[in-house]
Parts: sequence; C-alpha cells; structure tokens
Amino acid sequence: MEKTEMENLINQFQNYQQQLQNILIQKESLKLQNIEIERALEELNSSKEKNAYKITGSIMVSKPIEELKKESNETKETLGLRIKSLERTEEKISSKLKEMQTKLKGISG
Repeated sequence: MEKTEMENLINQFQNYQQQLQNILIQKESLKLQNIEIERALEELNSSKEKNAYKITGSIMVSKPIEELKKESNETKETLGLRIKSLERTEEKISSKLKEMQTKLKGISG
C-alpha cells in the first residue's frame, strides 16, 4: 500500500473516531433530557393540582397538567426515537472502525 493510501486510511479512521465521539456526546445529552422528562412526568402524575407551570423561552406559562403530560410524553417518545437512531449510527461507525483497525494492523504488522 502506498504511503498516501495509508495516510488517507488513517485520516478516515480518525474522522470516524471523531464522528463516534460526537454521537456518544449527543446520545448522552438526549438520555439526560429523557431523565429530566421522566422526573417531570413523575411530579405531574403525583400532583393534585389542575395546572402547572411550563417554562417557555424566558417566561413561565400556566397550563393544564393533562396537557403538560401529553407534551412531555410526546417529547419523551421523540427523544427515544432519536436515541435509537443515534445507536444505529453508532453501531455502523463502530463496525466500520473495527474493519479499518484490522486493515491498519495488517498494514503495520
């Protein structure tokens, strides 16, 4: 293998590593948001009130608890889909990295 081909392969490998790291960061952020929503839903479910406040931009708005539950469940569902999508992408990139790592070891070894 030529030196430039090997350099290209190494650059691709590093790019995939960076992509994987970005995906892991995004996934962790979404998981934290999901936890916050679960806690909010727990509070809404245990509340005896009919209304609660939601922060919208720089203000707090009073909304019916049932509406807030619905919004929170929809957001939770969306987050779940985004997390699954990131996990699929993570698997593809990890697989590609393993394949490239094998190639690089074969070349250097």
